[in-house]
Amino acid sequence: MPANLPYVASPGSIKTALEKIRSAATPERVTKDFVTTVLQIKGGTGGNLPPFLKRIGFVGSDGAPTDLYRRFRNPATGGAAVADAIRLGYKDLLQANEYFYRLSDKDLLALIVQVTGVEADSRAAQLTLSAIKALKAFASFDGVEPSGDSAEQPPTVEPRPRALELPTHQGGNGQVGLNLSYTINLNLPATADQAVFNAIFRSLKEHLLSGYE
Repeated sequence: MPANLPYVASPGSIKTALEKIRSAATPERVTKDFVTTVLQIKGGTGGNLPPFLKRIGFVGSDGAPTDLYRRFRNPATGGAAVADAIRLGYKDLLQANEYFYRLSDKDLLALIVQVTGVEADSRAAQLTLSAIKALKAFASFDGVEPSGDSAEQPPTVEPRPRALELPTHQGGNGQVGLNLSYTINLNLPATADQAVFNAIFRSLKEHLLSGYE
Protein backbone atom coordinates (compact mmCIF):
# COMPACT_ATOMS: atom_id res chain seq x y z
CA MET A 1 0.00 0.00 0.00
CA PRO A 2 1.47 3.42 -0.94
CA ALA A 3 2.72 5.45 2.01
CA ASN A 4 1.20 8.74 3.06
CA LEU A 5 4.10 10.91 4.17
CA PRO A 6 3.63 14.12 6.19
CA TYR A 7 4.10 17.54 4.64
CA VAL A 8 2.64 21.05 4.84
CA ALA A 9 1.55 23.39 2.08
CA SER A 10 4.10 26.01 3.20
CA PRO A 11 7.38 24.25 4.14
CA GLY A 12 8.90 27.52 5.35
CA SER A 13 6.43 27.47 8.24
CA ILE A 14 8.24 24.42 9.65
CA LYS A 15 11.38 26.44 10.29
CA THR A 16 9.36 29.27 11.83
CA ALA A 17 7.41 26.89 14.05
CA LEU A 18 10.49 25.08 15.37
CA GLU A 19 12.34 28.29 16.10
CA LYS A 20 9.38 29.69 18.05
CA ILE A 21 8.69 26.41 19.84
CA ARG A 22 12.19 26.67 21.29
CA SER A 23 11.57 30.11 22.76
CA ALA A 24 7.89 29.81 23.75
CA ALA A 25 6.73 28.17 26.96
CA THR A 26 5.49 24.60 26.55
CA PRO A 27 1.67 24.64 26.37
CA GLU A 28 -0.70 22.06 27.80
CA ARG A 29 -2.06 21.51 24.28
CA VAL A 30 -0.71 22.41 20.85
CA THR A 31 -3.82 23.80 19.25
CA LYS A 32 -4.54 26.00 16.26
CA ASP A 33 -4.94 28.92 18.67
CA PHE A 34 -1.48 28.22 20.11
CA VAL A 35 0.06 28.12 16.64
CA THR A 36 -1.65 31.26 15.37
CA THR A 37 -1.36 33.31 18.58
CA VAL A 38 1.83 32.19 20.33
CA LEU A 39 3.83 30.92 17.37
CA GLN A 40 2.25 33.66 15.24
CA ILE A 41 1.72 31.51 12.16
CA LYS A 42 -1.57 32.68 10.77
CA GLY A 43 -4.28 31.37 8.48
CA GLY A 44 -4.41 27.99 6.84
CA THR A 45 -0.66 27.58 7.22
CA GLY A 46 -1.00 27.68 10.99
CA GLY A 47 -3.94 25.31 10.88
CA ASN A 48 -1.85 22.70 9.03
CA LEU A 49 0.91 22.60 11.63
CA PRO A 50 -0.75 20.76 14.57
CA PRO A 51 -1.54 17.67 12.41
CA PHE A 52 2.00 17.78 10.98
CA LEU A 53 3.53 17.98 14.47
CA LYS A 54 1.43 14.96 15.46
CA ARG A 55 2.72 12.99 12.46
CA ILE A 56 6.35 13.57 13.45
CA GLY A 57 5.75 12.75 17.11
CA PHE A 58 6.04 16.22 18.63
CA VAL A 59 2.38 16.23 19.69
CA GLY A 60 0.29 13.36 21.00
CA SER A 61 -3.12 12.32 19.75
CA ASP A 62 -4.68 14.39 22.54
CA GLY A 63 -2.73 17.49 21.47
CA ALA A 64 -0.32 17.39 24.41
CA PRO A 65 3.39 18.03 23.75
CA THR A 66 5.37 14.80 23.82
CA ASP A 67 8.81 13.94 25.18
CA LEU A 68 10.23 14.68 21.70
CA TYR A 69 8.75 18.19 21.90
CA ARG A 70 10.37 18.78 25.28
CA ARG A 71 13.70 17.28 24.23
CA PHE A 72 13.74 19.56 21.22
CA ARG A 73 13.51 22.64 23.44
CA ASN A 74 16.70 21.57 25.23
CA PRO A 75 19.71 22.80 23.18
CA ALA A 76 21.73 19.78 24.31
CA THR A 77 19.23 17.25 22.91
CA GLY A 78 17.25 19.24 20.32
CA GLY A 79 19.10 17.97 17.26
CA ALA A 80 18.76 14.33 18.27
CA ALA A 81 15.06 14.88 19.00
CA VAL A 82 14.41 16.17 15.47
CA ALA A 83 16.40 13.25 14.04
CA ASP A 84 14.12 10.87 15.94
CA ALA A 85 11.07 12.83 14.72
CA ILE A 86 12.22 12.41 11.12
CA ARG A 87 12.71 8.68 11.57
CA LEU A 88 9.26 8.41 13.16
CA GLY A 89 7.34 10.59 10.72
CA TYR A 90 9.03 9.11 7.65
CA LYS A 91 9.35 5.51 8.82
CA ASP A 92 8.32 4.27 5.37
CA LEU A 93 11.41 5.95 3.91
CA LEU A 94 13.47 4.52 6.78
CA GLN A 95 12.29 1.02 5.94
CA ALA A 96 13.25 1.52 2.30
CA ASN A 97 16.65 3.03 3.14
CA GLU A 98 17.81 3.42 6.74
CA TYR A 99 20.09 6.29 5.66
CA PHE A 100 17.50 8.10 3.55
CA TYR A 101 18.30 11.38 5.32
CA ARG A 102 21.78 11.31 3.76
CA LEU A 103 20.53 11.04 0.19
CA SER A 104 20.88 13.86 -2.31
CA ASP A 105 17.72 15.79 -3.13
CA LYS A 106 17.41 13.91 -6.40
CA ASP A 107 17.76 10.47 -4.82
CA LEU A 108 15.53 11.37 -1.87
CA LEU A 109 12.82 12.58 -4.23
CA ALA A 110 13.10 9.31 -6.14
CA LEU A 111 12.69 7.37 -2.90
CA ILE A 112 9.64 9.47 -1.95
CA VAL A 113 8.10 8.68 -5.33
CA GLN A 114 8.92 5.00 -4.81
CA VAL A 115 7.22 4.63 -1.44
CA THR A 116 4.23 6.92 -2.09
CA GLY A 117 3.48 6.00 -5.68
CA VAL A 118 2.95 9.64 -6.70
CA GLU A 119 4.43 11.25 -9.78
CA ALA A 120 7.90 12.75 -9.49
CA ASP A 121 6.69 16.20 -10.49
CA SER A 122 3.64 16.11 -8.26
CA ARG A 123 3.12 18.81 -5.65
CA ALA A 124 2.89 16.20 -2.89
CA ALA A 125 6.32 14.77 -3.72
CA GLN A 126 7.96 18.20 -3.86
CA LEU A 127 6.35 19.36 -0.60
CA THR A 128 7.37 16.15 1.15
CA LEU A 129 10.97 16.69 0.05
CA SER A 130 10.85 20.30 1.26
CA ALA A 131 9.40 19.27 4.63
CA ILE A 132 12.19 16.75 5.21
CA LYS A 133 14.83 19.30 4.27
CA ALA A 134 13.32 21.86 6.65
CA LEU A 135 13.46 19.35 9.49
CA LYS A 136 16.97 18.21 8.62
CA ALA A 137 18.23 21.76 9.17
CA PHE A 138 17.51 21.24 12.90
CA ALA A 139 18.48 17.56 13.11
CA SER A 140 21.56 15.83 14.39
CA PHE A 141 21.89 12.21 13.27
CA ASP A 142 25.43 11.72 14.58
CA GLY A 143 25.05 13.07 18.09
CA VAL A 144 26.65 16.45 17.32
CA GLU A 145 24.20 19.26 17.90
CA PRO A 146 23.97 21.78 15.05
CA SER A 147 25.05 25.27 15.93
CA GLY A 148 25.44 28.56 14.10
CA ASP A 149 28.16 29.70 16.47
CA SER A 150 31.77 29.02 15.76
CA ALA A 151 33.69 26.93 18.27
CA GLU A 152 34.95 28.82 21.26
CA GLN A 153 38.57 29.77 20.94
CA PRO A 154 40.86 29.07 23.90
CA PRO A 155 41.78 32.21 25.83
CA THR A 156 44.95 33.92 24.75
CA VAL A 157 47.56 33.89 27.48
CA GLU A 158 49.53 37.10 27.51
CA PRO A 159 53.19 36.68 28.43
CA ARG A 160 53.87 38.15 31.85
CA PRO A 161 56.31 41.06 31.94
CA ARG A 162 59.75 40.19 33.23
CA ALA A 163 61.63 42.67 35.38
CA LEU A 164 65.24 43.23 34.41
CA GLU A 165 67.45 44.59 37.20
CA LEU A 166 70.44 46.49 35.85
CA PRO A 167 73.46 46.72 38.18
CA THR A 168 74.48 49.98 39.87
CA HIS A 169 77.73 51.58 38.69
CA GLN A 170 80.58 53.07 40.70
CA GLY A 171 83.00 55.58 39.12
CA GLY A 172 86.56 54.54 38.40
CA ASN A 173 88.05 57.31 40.67
CA GLY A 174 86.90 55.51 43.75
CA GLN A 175 84.34 58.11 44.57
CA VAL A 176 80.89 56.98 45.10
CA GLY A 177 78.67 58.89 42.81
CA LEU A 178 75.01 58.81 42.35
CA ASN A 179 74.12 55.19 41.97
CA LEU A 180 71.08 54.62 39.83
CA SER A 181 69.07 51.47 39.65
CA TYR A 182 66.80 50.86 36.70
CA THR A 183 63.91 48.49 36.49
CA ILE A 184 62.79 47.84 32.94
CA ASN A 185 59.61 45.90 32.27
CA LEU A 186 59.80 43.93 29.07
CA ASN A 187 56.88 42.36 27.24
CA LEU A 188 58.74 39.40 25.82
CA PRO A 189 57.31 37.55 22.84
CA ALA A 190 55.70 34.15 23.40
CA THR A 191 58.49 32.05 21.91
CA ALA A 192 60.84 29.29 22.99
CA ASP A 193 63.59 30.45 20.62
CA GLN A 194 66.58 31.36 22.79
CA ALA A 195 68.10 33.35 19.94
CA VAL A 196 65.25 35.83 20.17
CA PHE A 197 65.92 36.48 23.84
CA ASN A 198 69.68 36.73 23.23
CA ALA A 199 69.09 39.40 20.59
CA ILE A 200 66.84 41.41 22.92
CA PHE A 201 69.29 41.45 25.83
CA ARG A 202 72.24 42.13 23.53
CA SER A 203 70.41 45.19 22.21
CA LEU A 204 69.71 46.34 25.78
CA LYS A 205 73.36 46.01 26.66
CA GLU A 206 74.50 47.96 23.60
CA HIS A 207 72.07 50.85 24.02
CA LEU A 208 71.59 51.12 27.78
CA LEU A 209 74.76 49.81 29.40
CA SER A 210 77.44 50.96 26.98
CA GLY A 211 78.24 54.03 29.08
CA TYR A 212 79.00 51.96 32.17
CA GLU A 213 81.71 49.70 30.73
